[in-house]
Amino acid sequence: MKNRFAALLWLCAAFMAPAHALENPRTGLEYGQISGNVIDQNLQQPVAYASVVVKSASDNTTIDGGITREDGTFEIGKLPDGQFILEVQYIGYKTYSKTFDISRDARLLNLGTIALEEEATELKGVEVVGERTTIEQKVDRKVVNVGKDLTTMGPTASDILNNIPSVSVDQQTGELALRGNTNVRVMVDGKLSNVPVAQLLRQIPSTSIKSIELITNPSAKFNPEGMSGIINIVLHKNANIGFNGNLNMGLTKGEEAKFNSSLDLNYRNGKFNVYGNAGTNIGKYVNDGVINRLEEQSRQQFDVLSNNKSYLYKFGLDFYLDDYNTFSVFTNQNQFVGDFSVRTAVDYATSPQRNLGQDMLSDQNNHSRQYNFDYKHLFGKEGHSIELEADYNRFDNSEAADYTVTGASPYPDFSDFVETERTQTTVNLDYVNPLDSLSKLELGLQARLFETLTDYNSTGFSYNAQGQLVATPSTAFRYDTDIYSAYATYSRTLGKWSVQAGIRAETVEVAADTNQVRSFTDSYFQLYPSAFITYSPGEKDQFQLSLSRRVDRPGLSQVNPIREFSTPVISSFGNPALLPQFTLSYEANYTRRFKLGSITAGAFYRSISDEINRALYIDRLDLNRIVLTYDNFDDTDAFGVEVSANLKPLTWWNVNASFDLYQQTQRGFTESLPPGLTDPTEDDIVTEALSVNNIIWNVRVNNNLQATKKLTFQVFGMYRGRQQTLQFTQEPMYMINTGARYAFADGKGTLSLNVNDVFDWMSSRISTEYPIPQTAEFRWENRTVYLGLSYRFGSGKNRALSRKRRDDNTKEGGGGIF
Repeated sequence: MKNRFAALLWLCAAFMAPAHALENPRTGLEYGQISGNVIDQNLQQPVAYASVVVKSASDNTTIDGGITREDGTFEIGKLPDGQFILEVQYIGYKTYSKTFDISRDARLLNLGTIALEEEATELKGVEVVGERTTIEQKVDRKVVNVGKDLTTMGPTASDILNNIPSVSVDQQTGELALRGNTNVRVMVDGKLSNVPVAQLLRQIPSTSIKSIELITNPSAKFNPEGMSGIINIVLHKNANIGFNGNLNMGLTKGEEAKFNSSLDLNYRNGKFNVYGNAGTNIGKYVNDGVINRLEEQSRQQFDVLSNNKSYLYKFGLDFYLDDYNTFSVFTNQNQFVGDFSVRTAVDYATSPQRNLGQDMLSDQNNHSRQYNFDYKHLFGKEGHSIELEADYNRFDNSEAADYTVTGASPYPDFSDFVETERTQTTVNLDYVNPLDSLSKLELGLQARLFETLTDYNSTGFSYNAQGQLVATPSTAFRYDTDIYSAYATYSRTLGKWSVQAGIRAETVEVAADTNQVRSFTDSYFQLYPSAFITYSPGEKDQFQLSLSRRVDRPGLSQVNPIREFSTPVISSFGNPALLPQFTLSYEANYTRRFKLGSITAGAFYRSISDEINRALYIDRLDLNRIVLTYDNFDDTDAFGVEVSANLKPLTWWNVNASFDLYQQTQRGFTESLPPGLTDPTEDDIVTEALSVNNIIWNVRVNNNLQATKKLTFQVFGMYRGRQQTLQFTQEPMYMINTGARYAFADGKGTLSLNVNDVFDWMSSRISTEYPIPQTAEFRWENRTVYLGLSYRFGSGKNRALSRKRRDDNTKEGGGGIF
């Protein structure tokens, strides 16, 4: 492995070495080159990252383009002879336009200083865009720019995600699905987190979210985890000149009250940008449910109450040493304190003497801390860079759960204690070299080291293999994963066509220890190719084909053998011997832009091997109980189609609508007991092979109706169709939300009022035949009223000089190792 890395480091150096020969301006006779300097007309200071576009003067088609450097300068080369139009654009400024000629006698043009004039009305325009959510289809991702219509849907990231195309969130468990599949990776600002996804989504205040990126077929420069792709949550990072900030707060009332708030601050002056963010989510959450076992005529009822307090802090510093070197550091601190109580009662209609119950009260306290360092060096040629990043993340969780049993249960009262410590260390080296104006090479190396320690102790009792009730043994579980990877991608533009091809190589070492005894090991080397082909016949149409290979490595909750939860009739455990799942994904997309907006349509197909899924088994130690765990199933496939529209039919009416349909064949096995047995034994368990074609379809429509310049109304509706898995069938789910927003203080402030699930229709209704015939219904506080306030303050000249976010540079494609 060391030899592989040494070779790749040498390869990076090899590509860097000759690049200096390309950094000098081309002065030959074949091509022309232009250069210039862009400044703010009033401040007489450089404008960095302004868009510079060269168009043909004859037909207005785009020839080439780029962005300005930190000092406001730019260079664009390889221009043929002819007449052109130069356009310089940046948010908050009027577009600058100038005509110039390239000829045999004038191949090297310096356009001098270009002064951009501030657009006095532009900030209001930006605010209007911020009022409503917009969806962009980019080369490798769909970007949902979160507007105030979405932030009023609820106090957390979980509430927002449940209302955007292709995504669904289970309101009971917090489990996230993309395109109907739960094998999805979640990142925040391009970084994986150690915080469990369900908890993370409930910790992030909705008002802290700038955009959500759905990367359904990632390229080789991305980590290959996640069969259905990656969801990247981008938080606000203000980088305006001077001192600026944004304050948000909201109150949600259902059966219980919830409060969320966030404060974003930054100071940008000269070589320094200092920024910080603080967010809180405090509230109680109510859930209830009922499970009916038909044959034994029993009814199991759940009443759940959680009282959560979460605090999210971020602090960072960017230091612009000069035009070519930037140092950045930041830290994220997440603190969570929660009480969780579950009251369970099981009643038997024909034999009430068997009635039993259980009360569970859990106290949980965890702290996640992340520390990040980044150094980026720009070479003289535009887009030519090398970047080193180191990231350390630690998550500590302490949980104590007290179980009180009543009735006919053979188990006495008991307590469970779980201590978890997870660390994640990541080091990346990324290199980007635009070989010329039409092609680009990217190389990267990465090391990721994961270590998890879990200690479990209990005062309770369990059945052993001989059927005897004995004290539950203590368990110490350790799970380590070391991943070393390298990637290379090459992209090129050929007229109206653009292509990108990449390969990622990874070696993985996995080791699991239970009570200091090696219980599982795995070691494998895999290649993950990717390819994209894009055809743009004009500015209004874009076609794209792509493919990639993905992997789903088992998560901690899927492999942890320690009991996750328990009720009188079911227990949940992980499976340490779970193997990774591999997917080959193909995707096609088409985008059409027209006067009223845009429509995007897409289709995908996945070939899946060693599928990971939930499994239900009869508990061999107590045949009246069920074990819920994970297992690898047979190879399968899936396909789907999506259509989304971002339209403005009238000046006062905006619509975001989406339809998606997914089909996946699931193959596996299940266990059951024949009906009518009074004293079943293990020999009576029947194992049956199953195959299910699960078809899921969803419709979402979000309407924004602008009554006046300051007052906007909103109506949102969604319908999620019936779905069937190996374990259960879930009935359709649907709801309608309404809301209003009022702007004040010249657009700096917004007051919002929203009612979710106006008719209280949302609930989860399921039925299953295996391993025991059951029906169930679960409900939560879906009908809520939200009142929110947002206010922006500061000097407000929008000239963001933010450092590149990992995996977010669509134009340059830099980074991408996360």
